Amino acid sequence: MDLDSYSAAHREDWDRLAQLGSQRRLSGAESDELIDLYQSGATHLSAMKTSMGQSVQADRLSLTLSRARLRFTGAAANLFSQLPQFFIAQLPAALYRVRWMSLVLAGATFFIGFLFAWWAISNPQLLANFGTPAEREALAQDDFVGYYSEYSGGSFTGFVWTNNAWIAAQEIAFGIVGVYVPYLLFNTAQQLGFTAAIMNEFDRLDVFFLYIAPHGQLELYAIFVAGAAGMMIFWSWVAPGARTRAQALAENGRALFTIVIGIILALLVSGVIEGYVTRQDWPWVIKIGIGTVALGGFLAYQWILGGRSVRAGNSGDLSEFDAGATHIVAH
Repeated sequence: MDLDSYSAAHREDWDRLAQLGSQRRLSGAESDELIDLYQSGATHLSAMKTSMGQSVQADRLSLTLSRARLRFTGAAANLFSQLPQFFIAQLPAALYRVRWMSLVLAGATFFIGFLFAWWAISNPQLLANFGTPAEREALAQDDFVGYYSEYSGGSFTGFVWTNNAWIAAQEIAFGIVGVYVPYLLFNTAQQLGFTAAIMNEFDRLDVFFLYIAPHGQLELYAIFVAGAAGMMIFWSWVAPGARTRAQALAENGRALFTIVIGIILALLVSGVIEGYVTRQDWPWVIKIGIGTVALGGFLAYQWILGGRSVRAGNSGDLSEFDAGATHIVAH
């Protein structure tokens, strides 16, 4: 395709479409003309993208079509009508895209946590930095378990949920700088490792794992997923591929920031488990089983439903017409 010749042949129609799309009032005949020009313009855009890929002419036409579309579709659809599409297609697709990075961050965090625990267990004098022997014993014998029943179930659920959701949102929002997520997860690994070492010092390591297992499975994985989204947003401008950095950042930013909603809901579930299940005098197999089912449901949503959504052509980003042109073009 000779793009210049093709554009020149249809320039009159595109200019007329832009003119009608910018008019405040349209007659009946003009409305019909707008729809006809919109349909032909969409065909032209498809042909240009299929033959030539990204181009200034295609971006200009995309912007014109987006403006014209609002003339006969009006404002965006009602929020509630968009929820099924969001939760069935967009959100799982975005989660699926960060699946491997989530596992990498999980593995790295647990490995670093293990190294800190092994270091502290092998060097008992290191634990002196975390208080006197009496203070460490109080943590291992009473405080660690008492933490889960110190407040009412509702208050405790609200506290851990808002705290963890805020951490997850920061991971995605500040992940673009590249260092925030590794710094946060390194501190998490350090805290887990040293706490495990203190519990082991007083033969309470089994209690440590039993009490974090019910809620910690989903809670920690949700934090890793949020961190993966932040790191992928960072990587989109470091290695944008064939796209410009601005384009890659815009596309991945729109798509991956939707993960915040999914993570907030997942952390609400883990918060309910932590606030109401962990403290119960139920058999551990039941409490841990509840946490495992919660994590399994999230993994199925991410890997199975997300995989189907991606194979169907979804990426978590807005549709092309909703997103508009990906380059700023002057008329």
